[in-house]
This record gives sequence, structure tokens and C-alpha cells, in this order.
Amino acid sequence: MSNDCDSTPGSVMMLSGDLLFCSRVKVAATAAGRQFRMGGQLPDEDTDSIAYVVLDLSTRSGLTNKLVELCREKCPDAKLIAYGPHVDVNKLHAAKTAGIEMVLSNGQFSNQMQAIFDS
Repeated sequence: MSNDCDSTPGSVMMLSGDLLFCSRVKVAATAAGRQFRMGGQLPDEDTDSIAYVVLDLSTRSGLTNKLVELCREKCPDAKLIAYGPHVDVNKLHAAKTAGIEMVLSNGQFSNQMQAIFDS
């Protein structure tokens, strides 16, 4: 976290349909001082505060190909993260090919999310 007077950490936008796992991500985000939002797509408004866009490849893989471009338009400073089952190599590969910066297995994301949001 920065010591600038007007600086607050950006929010985490979770694109998922998995309410149970989203609650774990919310705990990590709020522990890092970040607001947490969840939905099926990027919001149309108030996107300039988004620091992380997290894509659940198990429930929202249909967004993979258009997410990078949408983020460039709506939240260009956000870091993109996609995660999914390690056995679903096609979805993981598609996310990497689409240009998503960080592609992780479910276990990797679960283990690293606190450190990611703390940075």
C-alpha cells in the first residue's frame, strides 16, 4: 500500500459464477484493503478503480477471447488473472493465447491470491 494521502488500493473485479470460491477471494481482497466486486461481466461504469480482473475459466470461459480488449477499453491499468482446473489445459492455454497476463490453476490461484492482492 502506498502512503500517498489520496491513494487507495484498487478494487478486485471477479468474473465468476462460483459464489463459494468468490467468498474466499473476497476475504483475500478485503484483507489487502481492496474493495471486491463480482459479476458475470465487466461493469459499464466505475471501472477506473479496478486493479485486478479475475476470470474464473470454469464458469466464465466464454469471456476469454474478448476480456483483454474489454479491459484495455474499460480498465487499462488492471492486471488480468485467469484461473481454472489444471486438467483443463485447453482453457488455460486459450487464456494465455488471448493475452491474459497471469494464468493459474485453481490451486495456484488459491495459494497465491493473498500475495497477489497485497502487491
